[in-house]
Amino acid sequence: MTKLEQLIYELCPEGLEYRTISDICNISRGRVMSKYYIQENEGEYPVYSSQTENNGELGKISTYDFSGEYLTWTTDGANAGTVFYRKGKFSVTNVCGLLEVKDDSVLTKYLYYTLNVEAPKYVNKGMGNPKLMSNVMARIKVQLPPIEVQREIVKILDNFTELTAELIAELTAELIAELTAELTARRKQYEYYRDTFLTFGNDVPMVKLGEIATDIYRGAGIKRDETTPDGIPCVRYGEIYTSYDISFTECISHTSEDVVASPKFFEHGDIIFAITGESVEEIAKSVAYLGDEKCMAGGDTVVMKHKQEPRYISYVLSTTAAQAQKSKGKVKSKVVHSSIPALKEIEIPLPDMEIQKRIADILDNFHMLCNNISESLPAEIEARQKQYEYYRDKLLTFGSAK
Repeated sequence: MTKLEQLIYELCPEGLEYRTISDICNISRGRVMSKYYIQENEGEYPVYSSQTENNGELGKISTYDFSGEYLTWTTDGANAGTVFYRKGKFSVTNVCGLLEVKDDSVLTKYLYYTLNVEAPKYVNKGMGNPKLMSNVMARIKVQLPPIEVQREIVKILDNFTELTAELIAELTAELIAELTAELTARRKQYEYYRDTFLTFGNDVPMVKLGEIATDIYRGAGIKRDETTPDGIPCVRYGEIYTSYDISFTECISHTSEDVVASPKFFEHGDIIFAITGESVEEIAKSVAYLGDEKCMAGGDTVVMKHKQEPRYISYVLSTTAAQAQKSKGKVKSKVVHSSIPALKEIEIPLPDMEIQKRIADILDNFHMLCNNISESLPAEIEARQKQYEYYRDKLLTFGSAK
């Protein structure tokens, strides 16, 4: 019999009673604090918000609203019901609830572990915006064993949490090294076959982009602060380097059509170039759009319309030979620029449409293999996290209540 089993047997042989959160905690909310307020009052004390990244920390200010042991939870949004353990001096924003244990027979850390299991069950997911408001949190019932049992459970789960974090860190480092090596090998293999497949003899003509373009034009400026959660899909030039690869079907950004006096658009099959960048070696990176919506092209992009297989054009423009032409004559200063006349001069091999499609299909498969290996790490980490949650839930499941 473990120490925990012995404690439960000795101290609560008849089971446990349920108590509500309102019975054991003072419940309050944070206060409104804008990002500008936090920036203007920068200091040493953390401010916690509804986000889960960075342990919920939004920034640091020079004052604090709370000091001691507390629990906070996210009241609404995608992370509603997420519970955090806080200790020290800090503040919270108005999208966070705050619990202060007022009963000496309850350990704050024990309640934290328990609410991690119970709180998500009470989130209202209706009306498209998940919520766990204070009045609902107040009604949640939790089982409370004697404080000696709580201490032992907290000790076990603290150790288990630390061990899980260490295992994930070790696993992450090990897998990253393995996956990086494997991914590098696969990418080299992919680049070799890509360049080989796209190298032809004299029977395949070399053509300039200017000869196959049915239209080619620059996009119009869309500033970072002019993007919106919804609206018309758009692509800004920097996203071509950071967020898109060979092709894409959906834009990651949106904007309002009236932010640009004379908006420029692209449609299915068009090739979009980024003609400003920070690297000579990557300047004029291009991507094929395979989606169905009409989208806006941002400033420092160029849209090329054509009647070829768009995937083939995108692959052939990513080859070593094509990139060398894109980079030729470019000089690195603060930024690197290309232009429509320079793009029109790029020469590519152009077989007939059927061969273009066959090559694109083959390279799609190679490309997919490279991407799939990158998904292994999140899957392994998720498995470790689920293992931790399973044992945590088992540990916090007791016998029948009084």
